[in-house]
Amino acid sequence: MTDSHAHLDACVDPPELLVARARAAGVERIVAIGSGIESCRETLAIADREPGVWAALGVHPHQAADADAERLDELRALLADRRAVAVGETGLDFYRDYAPRDQQRDLFERQLALAAELGKAVVVHTRAAETETAAALARFDGTVVLHCFSSPELLPAALERGYFVSFAGNVTYPKAEELREAARRVPADRLLAETDSPYLSPQPRRGRPNEPANVVHTVTALAEARDEDPVELAARLDANAAMAFSLP
Repeated sequence: MTDSHAHLDACVDPPELLVARARAAGVERIVAIGSGIESCRETLAIADREPGVWAALGVHPHQAADADAERLDELRALLADRRAVAVGETGLDFYRDYAPRDQQRDLFERQLALAAELGKAVVVHTRAAETETAAALARFDGTVVLHCFSSPELLPAALERGYFVSFAGNVTYPKAEELREAARRVPADRLLAETDSPYLSPQPRRGRPNEPANVVHTVTALAEARDEDPVELAARLDANAAMAFSLP
């Protein structure tokens, strides 16, 4: 299995323990996320130390008003590392509004341009900004991963354009039937699973910090929602992650 989105540098436990527990649970690959320049440096260091860990590097929309938003030349240099497989997470968050929306839009566009320049996938965070997110992505001719999918309004565009749609632990929550319905509609070759560690622990682990080993619960929930064999689905999701992020 692959955990397609985990913030290893934000977890309390050391990365080596998280990776070891993930392997014991059958999770052989992790795409670790850097959010901001120093987080990206730490994430790359983790990926260099830990076999099976790859890196997606970007500046989060919450950071669009921070100094890191003006350090994309440094981000470009970090993305040259052989372990860096995607740009992001980037996108728009008009729910929290931790940064002015015009600055979020500008940062998103510049990171989309960077992904296009480097030929890398883009990992997208979107919340309460579905229309503008879809419009920005319509101008991007590359691989798109919609991280922690929670925007059913964006699903028609995702299906039409062939985006990868990644579901996190919240798809396991009892009241998340709308997300499970969305998961049923995603083509088998465009579905991904993630933890978003240390956030959004799946239902069997709620109340505790999340970690990559817990992606097995998300895969189980997706298999139940889609009426598929969980072992077969896990293999399919692993192949999808390899395709989305060009993993060996």
